[in-house]
Amino acid sequence: MTVLDLSLILPELILAVAAMAGLMAGAFGGGDRLAPMLNVAAAGLYLVLALWIGLSGDGAGVAFGGMFVDDGFARFAKIAILTSAAAVLLMGQDYVARRDMGRFENPVLVTLAVLGMMMMVSAGDLIALYVGLELQSLSLYVLAALRRDSLRATEAGLKYFVLGALSSGILLYGASLVYGFAGSTTFAGILGAVGEGAPVGLMFGLVFMLAGLAFKVSAAPFHMWTPDVYEGAPTAVTAFLATAPKMAAMALMARLAHDAFGSMPDAWGQVIAALAVASMFVGAIAAIGQRNIKRLMAYSSIAHMGFALVGLSAGGAAGVQAMLLYMAIYVAMNVGTFAFILSMERDGRPVADIDALNQFSRAEPAKALALMVLLVSLAGVPPALGFWGKFAVLKAAVEAGMVWVAVAGVIASVIGLFYYLRLVYFMYFGREGEVLDSRMSAVQWAVMMGAAIAMVAGVYNLFGLEPLAAAAAQALVD
Repeated sequence: MTVLDLSLILPELILAVAAMAGLMAGAFGGGDRLAPMLNVAAAGLYLVLALWIGLSGDGAGVAFGGMFVDDGFARFAKIAILTSAAAVLLMGQDYVARRDMGRFENPVLVTLAVLGMMMMVSAGDLIALYVGLELQSLSLYVLAALRRDSLRATEAGLKYFVLGALSSGILLYGASLVYGFAGSTTFAGILGAVGEGAPVGLMFGLVFMLAGLAFKVSAAPFHMWTPDVYEGAPTAVTAFLATAPKMAAMALMARLAHDAFGSMPDAWGQVIAALAVASMFVGAIAAIGQRNIKRLMAYSSIAHMGFALVGLSAGGAAGVQAMLLYMAIYVAMNVGTFAFILSMERDGRPVADIDALNQFSRAEPAKALALMVLLVSLAGVPPALGFWGKFAVLKAAVEAGMVWVAVAGVIASVIGLFYYLRLVYFMYFGREGEVLDSRMSAVQWAVMMGAAIAMVAGVYNLFGLEPLAAAAAQALVD
């Protein structure tokens, strides 16, 4: 270990120390009374670290013998992870306070999960990959079941844990095969071994690892946990599950594919393309029958991960750029949508049935308009920002000669229009009835309105995301 190694992992070290300090403060300094202060402190720390990472250059170094990689790709993903985690923590504070769910463990667990995500996107070794993945996963298992007096939350946490353990076993088995045939755990060592001709056992290891990672991004057919966990977990936790962890897992999959198996893109490209097509259609079709908005958003997430995987399956810098661009837009759309879902209640009780949106535009026209913009963007209707994200990944697929994947994406996108526009129909043309209450905190309102405005204003130049994503992709592929 050298001073350079420590300097490269300084943001991760700060998060680790902050998590331990928060745990000690909660355990010995006031317990759950400190939860609001810890939430704000954690969110503030994430934003400061995101700004620091963004202003400190593109990064170009490795630490601990190649186990940790600090490059432009990792920094792009880390900024998205830290920013979305901060937004979710702040906008969920009012929700947990009104439902007596303020636990000091919540910001500590979120911080540990974010630390695991940052480790994932910078992993340059199979061991580092697994350490980061499990740190994130174990924290999320506990977060899903944090509301101990709720049977559904406990069930969600248990399902997530059992199926997550299964996926971790699959990934570990794949990693052991890769190590056995490549003779190295570092991505650089694996790439060197693959360059000499990949044996069949190594290919099996790659497929098993991709299957384990597909669970983390809730890609079909490894999506079975997603609807139940999204519905059963507290909404503030669901908002977190739907944003930052998806970005981290997708970035990890891209790094594994390019850094360790970059010399054989045709092999993993076909596997990822199959996952993409399955996810797009499963998410689009299964969401049609959902009446619970959290389950609907779960299937929406599955479909969106399919579109992101389309970009990754295209290979090359253009494919990675499209994937990063899509994920950044997806995270922004989901954060804004969940800011509204967090506020859905009637008579002081949370509501998740989509029928509750009937005639909502009459009571809250500004919120209804903002939600409509977000839903239209999620559906990929032009000229909203979500359309340009889908256009980027489909264009990358066409340019890579995967026209059949792009055609499947267009069909799935048309199918998905139905359930998004149905929510808009309910808000503006639904039947008369008891109107939904929507008590928003200032943060929730600001996040929702800001995300909605971004979906429209960002059409001009995508807020400069395109060149940033291009530079990040180039850093990975080169």
